[in-house]
Amino acid sequence: MTPQIKANLPKRTVSIIGTGSYVPEKVMTNADLEKMVETNDEWIASRTGIRERRIAAKDEATSDMAAKAALAAMEDAGIKGEEIDLIILATITPDHFMPSTACLVQTKIGAMRAACFDISAACSGFLYAIEIAQQFITSHTYNTILVIGVDKLSSIVNWKDRNTCVLFGDGAGAAILRHRAHGHGVIATRMGSNGNLADLLSVPGGGSACPITAENAHLELNYIKMEGRETFKHAVTNMVESAKQVLDDAGLKSSDLACVIPHQANLRIISAVAERLDVPLERVMVNLDRFGNTSAAAVAIALDEANRTGRMKVGDYVLLVVFGGGMTWASSVIQW
Repeated sequence: MTPQIKANLPKRTVSIIGTGSYVPEKVMTNADLEKMVETNDEWIASRTGIRERRIAAKDEATSDMAAKAALAAMEDAGIKGEEIDLIILATITPDHFMPSTACLVQTKIGAMRAACFDISAACSGFLYAIEIAQQFITSHTYNTILVIGVDKLSSIVNWKDRNTCVLFGDGAGAAILRHRAHGHGVIATRMGSNGNLADLLSVPGGGSACPITAENAHLELNYIKMEGRETFKHAVTNMVESAKQVLDDAGLKSSDLACVIPHQANLRIISAVAERLDVPLERVMVNLDRFGNTSAAAVAIALDEANRTGRMKVGDYVLLVVFGGGMTWASSVIQW
């Protein structure tokens, strides 16, 4: 009998068969921030749309949040840890430089058959990971993949910088991907980046280019730095362009979408993107008022909430669109 070579097998479609999320118990409101920096609730809410965010406990690591989101997604999908072939974890706040946080999650959820690795694409990480996972399933390399977006941004936020500390929160979101015989799943995905804009949103210190030492510790280079106005402009432009491209790839119009799930960074950005795509805000998933910007976790948490609250039904078309440091951006059209 002639063996069936994987390269000759027909490509498979890829569906999200389960979602999960986790946010820490501690709620930090705008009123709480008023006691820490020179700001107020009206200023934060009017400029960002954020009213509160979740903050992880000191002993709660990125891997802890990721594992809880993963277990919720596994329960939603009805699978066990031993069924997972691959774990892809997107984060900019890993537990350690080495080993990967994905390997730590593997142990915590009992997925000991899985290969594991992390990726770093800032707030775009979850959709980058979805695209990577899709390639492995389409090519018959793996059957069941766990994708996680997670960040503990409270660990790299300067709580004395009112321009950034008001924006960010902690959390994790996860999805289980598999081929599903009766459904198209991920129809099209676009990814993009522009390293010329890397300095707009970055953590300048802590890596090999600028290790934190006793001599430079006072410069606080291990915290998030952001050029807000320029970041806003490029975020809107690239998200809109990417969304239009992926809709064209999918052969769809914005009017075909049942739900749009954008990166949860700023309500003004979300509103501008929705307006340029001609999508009414009632079809846009927004939860940043409660969670702030959780980086790689943001769109994953919003996807899980949209799933669990019935924002999408089977057969609906959903657009996910994100941007992040790098600069990076991505978009994906999914048939639910």
